[in-house]
Amino acid sequence: MIKKIDFFKTTPKGMENILKMETYFHKESTIAPIIRELIKIRVSQINGCAYCLNMHTVDALKIGETPQRIFLLNAWWETELFSKKEKAALNLAEHLTMVASEGAPEEIVKEVLNHFTEREFVDLVLMITQINTWNRINIATHNDIDKSYK
Repeated sequence: MIKKIDFFKTTPKGMENILKMETYFHKESTIAPIIRELIKIRVSQINGCAYCLNMHTVDALKIGETPQRIFLLNAWWETELFSKKEKAALNLAEHLTMVASEGAPEEIVKEVLNHFTEREFVDLVLMITQINTWNRINIATHNDIDKSYK
């Protein structure tokens, strides 16, 4: 078994910058909190990050997301439970998470821009990038779910 590396102790300035992005999303972005959490959950499903799935599922429930929508998130395109706006954001999240094989087709970007402003589009891209970063940190460090996170 490898020794777990604490990124916060090893590179506090680097992790401080990652945390500053989270502060920006919560204080300055106009993306709805539910959409933020849906993106974080869906990207974490794709990447297989149990730590982030646990955290963001709990967070989503706390702000009013329903268990049914969370259960169906990995098949969001199959149900009318998600709005066109949410579906556009989730589609972008999936494509950017799997960018090597999926790319970012123009029609997906256009659909996102039908529902979001240019600034919100940029915020979505940054959020998707950010949760992918957190997934990779937690997967690389073999973080188990935080049992205190309820």
